[in-house]
Amino acid sequence: MASSERPEPKVRSERPPATIDPALRRIAIVVVLGIIMSILDTTIVIVAIDTLGRQFDTTLSAIQWVSTGYLLALSTVIPLSGWAVERFGAKRMWIISLVLFVLGSMLCGLAWSAPSLIIFRVLQGFGGGMIMPIGMTILAREAGPARMGRVMGLIGVPALLAPVFGPVIGGLLVDNLSWRWIFYVNLPVGIIALVLAARMLPADKELSKSRLDVVGLALISPGLAAIVYGLSEAGSSGSLTNSKVIAGVVVGVALLAAFAVHALRADDPLLDLRLYKNRTFTVASLTTGVVGAVLFGAMFVLPLYYQVVRGYSALDAGLLLAPQGLGAMIAMPIGGRIVDRAGAGRVVPFGILAIAAGTLAYTQVTPDTSIVLLAASLFVRGLGMGFVMMPAMSSAYIHLSRAEVPRATTMVNIVQRVGGSIGTALFAVVLERQIVAGLPAAAGGGENAIGGSVVGTPVAGIISGAFGTTFWWVVGLTLLALIPALLLPRVGAAAALAAAEPGASTREPEATATAIDDLTDGAPMAGAAQRP
Repeated sequence: MASSERPEPKVRSERPPATIDPALRRIAIVVVLGIIMSILDTTIVIVAIDTLGRQFDTTLSAIQWVSTGYLLALSTVIPLSGWAVERFGAKRMWIISLVLFVLGSMLCGLAWSAPSLIIFRVLQGFGGGMIMPIGMTILAREAGPARMGRVMGLIGVPALLAPVFGPVIGGLLVDNLSWRWIFYVNLPVGIIALVLAARMLPADKELSKSRLDVVGLALISPGLAAIVYGLSEAGSSGSLTNSKVIAGVVVGVALLAAFAVHALRADDPLLDLRLYKNRTFTVASLTTGVVGAVLFGAMFVLPLYYQVVRGYSALDAGLLLAPQGLGAMIAMPIGGRIVDRAGAGRVVPFGILAIAAGTLAYTQVTPDTSIVLLAASLFVRGLGMGFVMMPAMSSAYIHLSRAEVPRATTMVNIVQRVGGSIGTALFAVVLERQIVAGLPAAAGGGENAIGGSVVGTPVAGIISGAFGTTFWWVVGLTLLALIPALLLPRVGAAAALAAAEPGASTREPEATATAIDDLTDGAPMAGAAQRP
């Protein structure tokens, strides 16, 4: 009898996934508000660094810790978010994260010295670091595998637009109001997000009593912070052989290796590395990490070209990056629907090729390359981003149980964060080396090599050539993402779950039945275990 009923799940699983209902849409809006603040704050401060240095009468290297301290705090707290969600609940931790972020923003705006500003930025980073992984956990739980692609399409647009428009908003605020408003702007948005979160986010029904993996936390958080610090120093110094870079990376890698050994032996580690036995989760994580390196690394180089070679202001440079955001805005909802029905493997590789194609024009840049051509290339690049970033992340959850989601989300965010740091450092070093090769007199380091605008000077062609070579590295790293992307699933979530054999993934039988029931609008499927 079981054999006669076996074909039925496959027939049902081919039904289109449920659409995004109003309740899920409201939850997505709440999460988006927090994510926008967190991502925006990593870029909005960049344009104010010079102003802050003058305001507090301190050196550029010292005031850079306003950005570095925030990034280190993010890296330190992200590994803790998965356990915190399981122990205290996603809604409660989301609200706590928002409170820390808003409080840190207010204190940053009130800062009276460079040290006080750096300390308050660290506090802000502790809240901001948990916002993204906890928000993704909430959405993954509520949407389920079948609707994850569409939900990612909704939140992905602002997530990609925030780095683009961060410098624009920062420039407007610094030029027309005060540097303090780059922090105060978070207050009204944060308060609205807190009110909506208290009213709209679902309460957690079951909480874990698991103890905190103190040993794991003591290894992975300092390890990630050390790596991010080393890579940040590589980006600012323009060298991979700087003593601070080597020390940070070596110490960080050693601590992460020790954590891996510990996690594979512990009964309840802070991060469950055994999830990497799931091939879909592994290739999705790798794709996300490489694309994160391409996205955040290129976002460092692109505005520099417009400012240094073309002479545009930070505000104008930010506006010139808008076509990339527009392309992502168009592609993400489409990509989300395709992923839910046909799988990420049928979308992401083409998106990666589009990113590479959209970057090719920048490999040939000169001091007078057509702005229209560059804008069109950025639009193509944005289309590719829309078909890659969120579809790859959503595919990571296909074969995971509800209980595995929090720590899986944490791991994906860590990979993306480290990938972004690696990409930024790599492209910064390549650019600085190319400039020094063309202009030996600029060998004093990154800050001297990448100085003010060179518009109309004899070296403009040499500098633009350095940018062109750097963009070839961007193309190469982009194409590298094809390797894991080609291994992503080529079927929709419903078909993937129905075809999975018992014990073939890390999902628990009950969780698998629950997910398949969700795909069929709650109608129990023949031959599948039903929920009690």
